[in-house]
Amino acid sequence: MSVYNHRPMVPANQTRLLELLEAIKVEYDQLSQDAQLTKSQRDEYEHKVNSQIQEMNIFQQTLLDLERTQQVLKKQYEEEISRLRLQLDQMQHGGYNSVPQPDSMKQQPQLPPPPPPPQQQQQQQQQQQAPPPLLSSGSPLVNVPHFGPPPVQQQQQQQAVNNNVRSLNKQPMPPQPTNPIGLTDLDPESVPANMKVEGQDWFALFNPKVPRYLKVDLVHTLEHDSVVCCVKFSMDGRFLAAGCNQATYIYDTVTSARVAILQDESAGRDGDLYIRSVSFSPDGKYLATGAEDRRIRIWEIAKTRIRCVLSGHEQDIYSLEFSRDGRILVSGSGDRTTRIWDWLDAKCIHTLRINEVDQSDPGVTSIAISPDSRLVAAGSLDKIVRVWDANNGALLERLEGHKDSVYSVAFMPDGKTLISGSLDKTLRLWQLGGDRAKNPCVQVFTGHKDFVLSVATTPDDRWIVSGSKDRSVQFWDPRTGQTQFMLQGHKNSVISVATSPGRRPLFATGSGDNRARIWTYDSVPPS
Repeated sequence: MSVYNHRPMVPANQTRLLELLEAIKVEYDQLSQDAQLTKSQRDEYEHKVNSQIQEMNIFQQTLLDLERTQQVLKKQYEEEISRLRLQLDQMQHGGYNSVPQPDSMKQQPQLPPPPPPPQQQQQQQQQQQAPPPLLSSGSPLVNVPHFGPPPVQQQQQQQAVNNNVRSLNKQPMPPQPTNPIGLTDLDPESVPANMKVEGQDWFALFNPKVPRYLKVDLVHTLEHDSVVCCVKFSMDGRFLAAGCNQATYIYDTVTSARVAILQDESAGRDGDLYIRSVSFSPDGKYLATGAEDRRIRIWEIAKTRIRCVLSGHEQDIYSLEFSRDGRILVSGSGDRTTRIWDWLDAKCIHTLRINEVDQSDPGVTSIAISPDSRLVAAGSLDKIVRVWDANNGALLERLEGHKDSVYSVAFMPDGKTLISGSLDKTLRLWQLGGDRAKNPCVQVFTGHKDFVLSVATTPDDRWIVSGSKDRSVQFWDPRTGQTQFMLQGHKNSVISVATSPGRRPLFATGSGDNRARIWTYDSVPPS
């Protein structure tokens, strides 16, 4: 027997361990290969993503370049359109023949005719959310075409030969409309910072061609459930009344709190009943409201009850105003009459009727009383402003010059001049009681891009305020005819504007966007 024990050199359990280690090594190598493959795929995906990002950046830059180019072209087109429009306005107002438009292309707003058929009414509502139409005396829709100046080709040729021919004309030449810069066409971004004011949802642009005398700011926004047809301040400026559908709302101008709701429950709520006009009595105790049901209601504000009802108009009532002395109330209606009321005794003193047979539709759209309560002015659909003696009802003046319906009139504080706004997109300033041989129109204001729906004057006699279907409000200098500023603060037509007679310089606007807004305007040193 050998002295050496012939046993295996490696124990069995050690062999097993080596086998396991070899298996682990193989598994590790496999995982390493998989990881390498995954890394390669990830790198490939990242490369593709980066390529796509670069392509998107290129597309984005290309779009930005195209947008910039489009903006430049748009601005050029707008400037060219503005220039052509200005030339056209100059030709029209300067006496050149205007090319007549076919009836299908003419816009023909007027005091409301009977409501259109349901299908047509639905189409109109879809086209534009606008204030309810004014209604006329139950007659068919009355066309109010836009008349251009009469043919004057021969006169123009003669003027080209001899500029002194005007001295031979017996009739005085009408004043030429001013052509202030079109603030409604300006891009707010291009206006210097010192010539504009911007709010959250409004802005005002000041005329860079004239010194800046005013600043403007929003005070209150008053929301309603319907179109705001009219706004009016009380004599002390403490309250504002807003006429809407079915109701009139009275607000505190300091706090914007709603202090009264005036609604005639006996009128029913089945249909629409728009309050077209409101007016405070001078003592602020009463409010007169005129509506589509042809009745004037005199409300006792403190008790929110009707004191009396004035009946007699045969069509919708579009305008109301108390005299400064509180003695009379004047109303204007689509029935072609202006009525002067002794409202305390609930009786009509005078009925001022438009009897011209040659006028297609002389429905009264707006009335005003002079500060001394002696004169009554009325604007109508027949393009004429008439002035009567408030004491005896005598017709004193017929002011002609507008080329379309007159929608608003207001006396200047001096009582000797009158401002009117028309669907011809202009305002006119009239001198009253002057030489009949002279043209009473002393100033024409141009600048609105659409119908002028409302006018007012400031108590200090320095400014005229106008509201338009172009959604803007403009302040005008009556001495120069130039715009001081243009305010864009509504999303629909500015149907009504009013200034406060109180000490605080306020004005209010009512719009088809269901809002009434109170604004402040203050003097600033000329810039």
